[in-house]
Amino acid sequence: MGRILAMDFGEKRTGLAVTDPLRIIASGLETVATEDLMAYLESYLSAETVDLLVIGQPRRMDNTPSQVEPAILAFITRLEKRFPGLEIVREDERFTSKMAARSLVAGGMKKKKRRDKSVLDKVSATLILQSYLSRNNL
Repeated sequence: MGRILAMDFGEKRTGLAVTDPLRIIASGLETVATEDLMAYLESYLSAETVDLLVIGQPRRMDNTPSQVEPAILAFITRLEKRFPGLEIVREDERFTSKMAARSLVAGGMKKKKRRDKSVLDKVSATLILQSYLSRNNL
């Protein structure tokens, strides 16, 4: 059984999270500049067995797609061509950034470190992955 990889896709940075091989624990992996994301994934997927990629689906409160959705769909098209056997699913990511920020505060992270958006992106990806795991009873 392979890992599940999740991403909080952004136009500048993308947060990544991954499960352990048994798919029990979701952990933050990395925050990567989005322009370098495909190269990062090629390297990671050649080193690790990943069966499923969960990509956050940002939606507005009225359930319409957010402004980054066209970029996400274009990226998914590139992923499907590059990794044809990799299953890709979407997971609602509403409120993950707010929940991530709250968890950093609750965890006692200093304000200066919380300003580093890469930490927030990685935690958001972890929340997306945990949401997927919980919703699918994994």
